[in-house]
Formats: sequence, C-alpha cells, structure tokens
Amino acid sequence: MSGKRDYYEVLGVSRNADDAQIKKAYRKLAKKYHPDTNAGDAAAEQKFKEVTEAYTVLSDKEKRKMYDQFGHAAFDQAGGAGNAGDNGYWKTYGGPGGSYQEYHFEGGNMDDMFRDIFGDIFHHDSAGDSSGYSSFGGNGFSGSGFSGKGFGGSGFGGSGFGGSGFGGNGFGGSSYRQKGSDISAEVTVGFDEAAFGCDKVIRLQNPSDPKNGVQSLQVHIPAGIDTGKSIRLKGKGAPGVNGGDPGDLLLKVTVAGKPGYERKGSDVYTTVRIPYTTAVFGGEAVVNTLYGNVICKIREGTQSGSKIRLRGKGIVSMKNPSVYGDQYVTVQIEVPTNLNPAAKQKLKEFEALCAGRARTA
Repeated sequence: MSGKRDYYEVLGVSRNADDAQIKKAYRKLAKKYHPDTNAGDAAAEQKFKEVTEAYTVLSDKEKRKMYDQFGHAAFDQAGGAGNAGDNGYWKTYGGPGGSYQEYHFEGGNMDDMFRDIFGDIFHHDSAGDSSGYSSFGGNGFSGSGFSGKGFGGSGFGGSGFGGSGFGGNGFGGSSYRQKGSDISAEVTVGFDEAAFGCDKVIRLQNPSDPKNGVQSLQVHIPAGIDTGKSIRLKGKGAPGVNGGDPGDLLLKVTVAGKPGYERKGSDVYTTVRIPYTTAVFGGEAVVNTLYGNVICKIREGTQSGSKIRLRGKGIVSMKNPSVYGDQYVTVQIEVPTNLNPAAKQKLKEFEALCAGRARTA
C-alpha cells in the first residue's frame, strides 16, 4: 500500500475542486517551494516534487479519473522512472561543482504550466516580449536569479537552462514546442463604428521586425464595444518556438467621441433645445438619435433640465444583441432674445398678470 499523501491534501483542495482551483493551488505552492527561492533546502525541494507530482495527475482529466477510482495504485507501476507517475521524472546530475536535479516532463501539453509558473517567477512580460522566454538561455537568467556560479557552473546547468537555453536544447537536452507570446496594441474606432460594428483595416508596425514594415490587418469591430475592451486576433502575435503556434494580437479599443452625444456604458446622453413658448404651453420637439430623428411630446410647464427617456435608443449589448441601452435627453429652454417692442409689451403684461396672481393667492 502506498505511503504517499493524498494528492488533494498535498495541493490543499477539496476532491470536487475544478481545474482553475487546482491550478491556482499549484501555482501558489510551486512558487513557495521552488528551488530558486529555497536554495539548499532539501525539505522545500521534496515539497516541490510532491506538489508537482500531485498537479501532473489532478490537472489531467483521465489521470484524475483513475486516481479518484483507484488512488495511488493507479500509478504505482513497477519499473517507473521517478515519483511523478507517467507524466515526468526527476533526474540527478553530478559534477565537480556539486549536483543538482531537473524535472523532466514527458507527454502532454505543459505549455500552460510553464507560462503560469515560470512566467510569473521570472517576471516574464508576455505582452511586451515577442521572443517568449527570452532570458532562459545564454549565461543564466538575464544576469539575475540563476546566475553567477549557481547550479553546476555558469547559470543553471552550464550555459543557460540545461545546455542551450529554454527554446533550444533546454530541459534535459530535448526541445519542446512553445506557443509564441501575445502582443498588445491600441486601436481607436469611431463612435458610430463602436455602436453598430464594422470591419476596419488597421495598420500596425511590429517593433521587433522593422524590416517587414507596416502590416495591414482587417479587424471586425463588434457592435457595442466600449473603451477599454480588447479584441483578440488569434495567431497574429509573436511566432512560436520549435514549431509552436504563434501567439495572439490583443487590440485595446478606444472609442472616439461624437459631438452632441455622451456614452455611459450602453446608455447615451444628449440635449434638446425648445422654445420658451413650447415649454410654457407644451408641444413637440425633434430629438436626434443614433437611429434617426424622433418626435417627442413636451408637456405643458416643462422646466429646463427636465429629462426625457427614450427606451431602446442606446447602444446594443455585446453579450445579447436583442438588448439595447436607453437615450436620456436633457431639455434646455431657449430664452428669447432680440424681441421687438410688441413682444416686449406682451411679456410685460404677462409679468404683471403673474405678479397680480401671486398677490391674490
């Protein structure tokens, strides 16, 4: 019977934890016990092995299913290499300068693990570095971390990570495919383009490849997009390593303004100016909307600053194309100017009548 701890207990998650909870727990523990931050700590090294073994099983749906049914017995096969099931093993290297261990992954797609764990530990900026893990090679990790005379010579395992860098013959001398990094850019779209959606050709300069000049891309702008949202163009980012898929291009959107219109989420705010007499006696006013002009009824005695709500005249929802915001119209009363003598006289009479009515009230 295996004396190993329960994998769920190792990661500190419940047996019904989802993939996101398992990955989050592993990230936290891997950072805590990683050899880089616990040099010479044998207990931490053992913990790192233990949590990695647990994660390689619980992150794989088939292996997790087998483990839930048979426990550790599902992976306790005679002749197995190391302690991590059939998803990897630890190998010890020795030399004049001491010894160190490397964990070798076999089978499966470990790109997400490397991006999540190593990308954070070594402060990789996927949006700004089109070369992927650019410092996993050469002479240590960019002169810091695994540098100097750390693990067995100059850097980690000689020159770089296991020989010839992370992308060449790294991790025990064998290459693996790695997805390219994502690239971020900004794009400005018109108010109406964002409201109704459109296909737009944009021109971008790749700072890492100036020889190829400006690249033109056709982008679909979804109706209802707002400032701060991003559009993902799959496969338009940095090229992959060793035949890996290219990264994505993330376009951060800024929506330009439009005279007379203000947008707040899916709602639109405008104003309408009405004559003084319309405000007094009531009537109708023409209001501009994104979908054409509409005629609004003005109630008798309407005050300046009053608001009219036009349902469904706002911006469409990106999540539900049948849902629209509203348009809120603020009424502004035009004060008459350049009155002729007759009009002024009538207003004086109106003023006198109002004053007399106030005294008798």
